Amino acid sequence: MIKTYDENVRRALSDFLVDELRQSQKITGHPSRIISELGIGHGAFRIDIVAVNGLMHGYEIKSDADTLARLPEQAEAYSRVFDKLTLVVGERHIIKALSIIPDWWGVKLAKSHADGTILFSDIRTALNNESQDVFSVAQLLWRQEALDILESRNFAYGVKSKRRELIYKRLVSAIGIADLQKSVRDKLFTRQDWRSDQPLLQHGD
Repeated sequence: MIKTYDENVRRALSDFLVDELRQSQKITGHPSRIISELGIGHGAFRIDIVAVNGLMHGYEIKSDADTLARLPEQAEAYSRVFDKLTLVVGERHIIKALSIIPDWWGVKLAKSHADGTILFSDIRTALNNESQDVFSVAQLLWRQEALDILESRNFAYGVKSKRRELIYKRLVSAIGIADLQKSVRDKLFTRQDWRSDQPLLQHGD
């Protein structure tokens, strides 16, 4: 077995997803965006890659060089937020990892070849998440983004100067889960002011 490393798997996964989203866009017409290191719970966690394309599909990487020490708490946190989730894992961790993540998570096995290329094998297809927490989904928004959504629906009265937790609570109570999910996807797709050290890979055609 040739050991896999986070950097190599991440680069190969990003390239793979760009190609996959390009094909999907031809069928669905949904614009798509790949986001690196998206913060969850105001930065308590950062999922490796998120593909936004009509839904939010999160990808967590555990290469052979990584450990699974944080995977249980990561799995719990990410399962509150994303429409679908996939673990991308090296051979070293595949058996133990399967015992940690929920059954509805997808699993891709990442293997390194002698020429340095990373190939992925589908072990399990990701299913739709039936256990999303609406407040956790709302927390993906920046404070002003949440206010913008409320203002567009005339629900921002009384909370414009409040702390963000109260703004999220208003948002959750004001609109349905499907509307919130779409609004979050739209904001993530159009967000411009990302950290300069976390560039986006974008595919729009």
